[in-house]
Amino acid sequence: MKTVDRLVRQRPRPVVRRATSLPAGFATCGEFGWRHQAHGVEIVHRLDAATISDSTMIAGLLPLVDLGVIAGQDAFEAAAVGVIRTSATTEARGWAAFYDNSLQELRSGDSPFSPIHRRARSLILGDSVLEVGSCFGFFALQCAEDGRQVQACDISAGAVDLLIGNSRRRGAPVHAVVGDATDLPFADDSVDTVTLIHLLEHLDEWAATTALTEALRVARLRVVVAVPYEENPSEHFGHLVRLSEADLRGWAGTVGHAGADYLEDHGGWLILTPPG
Repeated sequence: MKTVDRLVRQRPRPVVRRATSLPAGFATCGEFGWRHQAHGVEIVHRLDAATISDSTMIAGLLPLVDLGVIAGQDAFEAAAVGVIRTSATTEARGWAAFYDNSLQELRSGDSPFSPIHRRARSLILGDSVLEVGSCFGFFALQCAEDGRQVQACDISAGAVDLLIGNSRRRGAPVHAVVGDATDLPFADDSVDTVTLIHLLEHLDEWAATTALTEALRVARLRVVVAVPYEENPSEHFGHLVRLSEADLRGWAGTVGHAGADYLEDHGGWLILTPPG
């Protein structure tokens, strides 16, 4: 989710609220219900502070995408933010529960993204890490809790603010800044490992190769890239292109590096060694 701050301002958007039981007049799907109104779609959910997480939120919203109730990235992200904000007695408690439950699921292996984060953390070289395209910053926070020196950047100021606040709350130091992957606000050779986890599928060809060039400029030891292999790009997640190993090899062929390795594990992986 790359545009939390933009979504706060955008109108119209899905109306989301929590209810202990799904009201009459709503079509039901698991913990979620919906109905169409003149202003758009209204969504009701039963997730609370004990159950809200990245995986439960996504699992609840994806059937609405399949049914056409939610269409496009903006509507999906607005609905997601609405679910998180209304999951507890206050917005702050909702976000805190969302972070804590999501991180617990990632650590325990209960999240669909657990294998991806586990593999990425295993590929880190050195003590310092920069996560590019950090979004909520779950990966950066795990690295900090592992004892690494962690920096993060994302194009969304709202996402960066959330990461900073939850980093402080959890006592897991992450230096997070607003930054574009194609023009990283970091010095040459300033971080041991730079990661781009599920980022490049959001970018066009020029931006993807530029982002890799920037990551190689900043990294001292390694650049780690992970992308999903999808039959069709997930529009609601903002994915622009269908990727395969051929794309990873093509990117590696366009940037300067001292070595490239490829893996397949819940998607594709490109591991680059910076030149010099």
